[in-house]
Amino acid sequence: MRMFLSAFMGTIIGLVAGALILVGITMTVVGSLIDQTSAQPQQPDIMVLEIDMRDRLPDQAPKAGLEAAFGGGIGFIDTIISIERAAADDRVKGIFIRASEMGMGSSRAEEYRDVLAAFKRTGKFVITHSQGAFIGGPSSLRAISMSDEIWIQPGSDVIATGIGFETLFLGNLMKRLSISPDFVSLYEFKTASNNLRESDYTDAHRESLTGIATELWAMTVESVAEDRQIDPLAVRETLESGPLESRKLILTGLADIEGWPEDARDAALARAGPNSQILDVRNYVPPQSSASGPAVAIVGGRGGIVTGGSDDTLLQAGSAFASDSISAALFEAAENDRVKAIVFRVDTGGGSPTGSDQIWRSIERIQADYKKPVIISMGSMAASGGYYVSMGADWIVANPSSITGSIGITGGKIAISEGLARLGVDARTIAVGGDFTTAFMSSEKFTPSQREAVEDMLARGYDRFVQLVADGRNLTAEQIDRAARGRIWSGRTARDIGLVDELGGILQAVEAAKRLADLPEDQDISLIHYPRTIGLFGLSTGERTSVLSQISNLMRIVSYFSRDEVRQAIEAYGTSSQEPVQARISLVNER
Repeated sequence: MRMFLSAFMGTIIGLVAGALILVGITMTVVGSLIDQTSAQPQQPDIMVLEIDMRDRLPDQAPKAGLEAAFGGGIGFIDTIISIERAAADDRVKGIFIRASEMGMGSSRAEEYRDVLAAFKRTGKFVITHSQGAFIGGPSSLRAISMSDEIWIQPGSDVIATGIGFETLFLGNLMKRLSISPDFVSLYEFKTASNNLRESDYTDAHRESLTGIATELWAMTVESVAEDRQIDPLAVRETLESGPLESRKLILTGLADIEGWPEDARDAALARAGPNSQILDVRNYVPPQSSASGPAVAIVGGRGGIVTGGSDDTLLQAGSAFASDSISAALFEAAENDRVKAIVFRVDTGGGSPTGSDQIWRSIERIQADYKKPVIISMGSMAASGGYYVSMGADWIVANPSSITGSIGITGGKIAISEGLARLGVDARTIAVGGDFTTAFMSSEKFTPSQREAVEDMLARGYDRFVQLVADGRNLTAEQIDRAARGRIWSGRTARDIGLVDELGGILQAVEAAKRLADLPEDQDISLIHYPRTIGLFGLSTGERTSVLSQISNLMRIVSYFSRDEVRQAIEAYGTSSQEPVQARISLVNER
């Protein structure tokens, strides 16, 4: 009987363990709702903050579902803000970094570098340990190059040879399958559909990407050379020579000490002084600003822009750049009397034109009705629709390596009727109401009149986009057209051609917000994030009822078995799945 019970429980133990965990989550969330400050991690009197750059943090923390309620409550900009506040915290003596083995993106590396350099200027230290690699570009080296000490693990290699892009072109495959990507792109630099239509880069596509790669590589070399106090030409030659083993990194000045992670951590603690402790930056609680003074709102949008509301689920947040959700967050921030300015963090390559238009209009309304300035902080990418939602703001801040622009428009469909016919599937249509009725729903290519109508529609959209940018940037439509035509730009070049006002990250955007809101430079402000985190109890009544009902049913199953039987089943399950067992056993014991 016990063997049967163990086998049976092994099949459902994932659900049972999930139920136990959900109960723990529920109690945790209830407690946090009662008093969110009572469960703060203990803060050492003398501490070194640890930042693990290997964590693939989202730009902004999740705002809904269990991902937000627990386990995913910090984002990249939260880390940047924590470092900035730690610089003024006497308890924090330094920072210990675990470098990423993978590229993190040039824009993110810049924000890390800038805030860490400012941290050092207060007289505090930064010690980094790297285990090599940097596959995916040199951004991880750029993020840590300002460190007082860079430790490199013995026997490891670093690859930081340049900036490269690869595009998989499907044009020849489409021809073989008799599929026709039927798109209209305005204009030559709008390359979103090129991978479907072409077999190689067009001249404009190649020019655009080569220009971006050249700029990013030059900025990387400049940053590393400045931080490590090495001649830029020597840095370029060293990095471009190929993989670099640990001893060569030290000989060339790109690293300082060969050693292991625990050795570097001990060195950081020794430098901080007696009784110092390591504290994960995710658990760091900086000194709090006044809860009654002025505030700057940070509204976050990341991912593809979609029309409508966010499709949040119990387990995770849905699209974080849904037009209804972002617009509501902007208005909620504007309606808060404490909020004197809004920083809109944009991290997207675009998406729905309709959704982009809705968000743009929300900013226009806030400026007119609430008289509050809106400042854009561009993340890694704020292009196409990402620039559309930014163009009407009072001030635009971008990292030098942010990718922006792409002021253009493309539209069309993939016509598959010919390919289907080769398989014996014949597509036929009946349409009432004019030639354009089936233009987008049909699997056939556009007819000449349909294509002409699509071209006219997209041309109107492009002209409107250009004129709105011109109005927002106080330039002429002709000036914007020269910067537009679908071309992407680095943040640095975008500033030079008038698409961006200032170079910097989220912290520079907050300073700009204070300035435009006429707040004193030394004014102590709070930062309030929108959309507000809603977590488990942000679910609708029906969703909460459904979740709690499922938990109740699962717990009823568990109650039929003795504690020992449950423990044995959990142990068998944990062993079979090669997962730690003790944590699950502890859960049952606590129950």
